Amino acid sequence: MSTLKGSGPFGRIVAADVEGVTGKLSTPTATVQTVAPTTPAVSSPAIPAAAIAGEIAPFNTLQQAVVRNMMASLQVPVFRTGYTITTDALDSLYKQVKSKGVTMTALLAKAVAVTLKKHPVVNACFAEQGIQYRGQINVAIAVAMPDGGLITPVLRNADQTDLYSMSRSWKDLVERARAKQLQPDEYSTGTFTLSNLGMFGVDRFDAILPPGQGSILAIGASRPQVVATKDGLMGVKSQMQVNMTCDHRVIYGADAAAFLQDLAKLIETNPQLLTL
Repeated sequence: MSTLKGSGPFGRIVAADVEGVTGKLSTPTATVQTVAPTTPAVSSPAIPAAAIAGEIAPFNTLQQAVVRNMMASLQVPVFRTGYTITTDALDSLYKQVKSKGVTMTALLAKAVAVTLKKHPVVNACFAEQGIQYRGQINVAIAVAMPDGGLITPVLRNADQTDLYSMSRSWKDLVERARAKQLQPDEYSTGTFTLSNLGMFGVDRFDAILPPGQGSILAIGASRPQVVATKDGLMGVKSQMQVNMTCDHRVIYGADAAAFLQDLAKLIETNPQLLTL
């Protein structure tokens, strides 16, 4: 070791220096994360096998695409609008249809699609000549990739697709997304995006607007809250926070507020409509 020269910052010895002398490749040590039995395990992003701690790992192709899209998004003048939605009725419906293969993701996507039919400007996007109204309602949903980056599989014609078919389609899209088998039109044709971090216990967050779209909806976790009822008493209701980011060149505050109001009304008072 006394003759070993370090190639790291300030002459520090790094793994590559030792490997060069011994001719052996170090074996990465697996990190085991322990969680309570009733808590779903969420794995932390692993350091790529080719990377060495303390050094720079190059972006993969998907991460590079995310970087380019996010930089393009900074050129768009946006505003954000939040809303609190009571989910008791939606949670009750989910319990009824879960055994039939319906996912909460499909329920939320369907609720958004049905509401977008009433608010076409929220489904529109900016064009140099004016507002581009879309002929379809294609709901894109952000999915984190195991090796870094994210992709947005698209549920096309979500307003016209029944809930059960949508759930099957979503399962297939996610499986093929993680196997990197999606076709370009299956992740690049979204007209409105959902980003849901509720499964991680996140209360609220703001999402960055994807290029070529007018709106994205960030969904937080549904939690029991003590609230005042209409009769002046106190009660417990499950509520979630949603925040919508909009392109202000196309959508104004009143447009976003009206959309969120109708979305909340559908989820709170008539979620059975989603099964029709």
